[in-house]
Amino acid sequence: MQRVALACAALALPLAVLAADGLQYNVRINAPGDLDDLLEENLDLLRYRGNPRTDREQLRRLVRTTPAQAKTLLATEGYYSPEVTVRLDDSDGTPNVTVDVTPGEPVLVGAVEIVLNGFESTGENPFDKAALRASWPLPEGEVFRQEDWERAKRAILRAVVQTRYPRAQLTESVATVDPETRRALLRVALDSGPEMRFGELKIEGLKRYPESIVRNLNVIQPGDVYDEAALQAFQAKLQDTGYFSGVEVSADLNALISQQRDAAADKQAGTPQPATIPPLPLLVRVVENKRKNASVGVGISTNTGARTSVAYDDLAIWGLRMKSALTLEQKKQNAHADFFFPTTADGYNDSFGAALNREDIEGETIRSASVYGKRAWGTPQLERSISAEYLNESRSVAGAEPTHAASLPFTYAVTWRKLDNLIFPTKGYVLNATAGGAVLPILTDEKFIRVTARGITYRPLNAKNLFIFRGELGALKSGNKHGVPATYLFRAGGDNSVRGYGYQELGVREGDATVGGRYLLTASAEYQYWFKPNWGAAAFYDTGNAADSLSGIHPKAGYGIGARYKSPVGPINVDLAYGHAVRKGRLHFSLGFTF
Repeated sequence: MQRVALACAALALPLAVLAADGLQYNVRINAPGDLDDLLEENLDLLRYRGNPRTDREQLRRLVRTTPAQAKTLLATEGYYSPEVTVRLDDSDGTPNVTVDVTPGEPVLVGAVEIVLNGFESTGENPFDKAALRASWPLPEGEVFRQEDWERAKRAILRAVVQTRYPRAQLTESVATVDPETRRALLRVALDSGPEMRFGELKIEGLKRYPESIVRNLNVIQPGDVYDEAALQAFQAKLQDTGYFSGVEVSADLNALISQQRDAAADKQAGTPQPATIPPLPLLVRVVENKRKNASVGVGISTNTGARTSVAYDDLAIWGLRMKSALTLEQKKQNAHADFFFPTTADGYNDSFGAALNREDIEGETIRSASVYGKRAWGTPQLERSISAEYLNESRSVAGAEPTHAASLPFTYAVTWRKLDNLIFPTKGYVLNATAGGAVLPILTDEKFIRVTARGITYRPLNAKNLFIFRGELGALKSGNKHGVPATYLFRAGGDNSVRGYGYQELGVREGDATVGGRYLLTASAEYQYWFKPNWGAAAFYDTGNAADSLSGIHPKAGYGIGARYKSPVGPINVDLAYGHAVRKGRLHFSLGFTF
């Protein structure tokens, strides 16, 4: 039985950059699937076409060497017994070369042996070797491709070095291929190296702001096992505070180097080596933002029209962080100032603020002033908050007497996330629910209870095809709807609701205006096709409406097509939608995933 060991080979010689054109000839490659692209991108036959040193004799040499080179390339895709024939026709004018490829049956992965040296496990500190072996991403029966083989080795090593054993090494990797049986026998050996644990927290770079901002966000305790995910989570929390323009969280590598130097000296002296590294300090390096910052911005929204804004932030006013802004849009105007306490040691984020708002939408004008407070806590996977708001609102509709309403509601909100990526999700779901209301006759004209639920789920078929389903519902219970501030009623329509309709165009008709209702129901189904990694197309169908009764909800449909682009700041969505009820088309633009 013949056996060969897989090896990497140089597939081309360096190509000198010369100005003159060489021999031109045509090349046609007949190969199934993506193998033609592989050969076109790597064969010397195409690479040297037009090179000044390529003449007809050189072309004949390239033709003779092409079968062997093609077989080497095909082996990287798992085809070890291909048939490759190359024909040259230079009898008339421009030479023509035809490469015919019959790849044959691919080599499949046979037995996989994974040897784990070290990786000590105790009852107090277990390590699941079986789970690590089960995570091997190139199982028996898969086509043996060189790229997949390399990726699998990197993946199993990465799974180890990211937690507990960051000094683990791949000590052996052998792939033995048998072309006759079309099987590849794989052997991989890893050595864990010593276990690493975190030590005390060290902070560098703080000048303006107190250490409590950093320490209160740290959940890593001295003695905890090294975990790269915990470092990244801590770093993300610090970046989100707004206090820092740069954050780096790591185990103190200088301490590690010093320990390695001491260990090398002890080894030479014959001193026994410890199984674990002494705890490494948890090092946080920060670059502080300026305390005060002012900015001016302009923009446009397909929901609320042209926009200009002025913002002013102060990161240390009375020990709090302040964010304020004045935003002027065609349909909405808002001024607000919010104050944020540093995150507490228990993980609570407390804030309070005040706002002035004016909206002129679908014939209804609403002016309101509010003060509010909020406590939020949790993780990106499970966020919770409780808030209180006092709202004083005046409302006018053309042809009707102005009305006034005041309310002091409390609201509890919870959000569940299970996504493969928080910025560019392709799999998983997000659910949000709120419950609250003004149930006491304190600073409240009309008592009410209000609940909402929203959800979105991502269902991929494969890397290029994705289905997205979205839904929202809301309900409000009160004795008199007109005593409830319009802010707490429901409307539908717009970029992130029912596309094909204007912003909050769907609701209850009151004279010539559209106003909010007691109930809301919307749903959406969207199909996306990603023809390039960053570019995609979409087709969608939205439906929904708002009304004062469940039986009065008559869903309005909108449907259309769109373009998708994965920008550095999130997905950009441009949609052309047709509102079936209004028989009009409308352009929608949004940034970020629709929720």
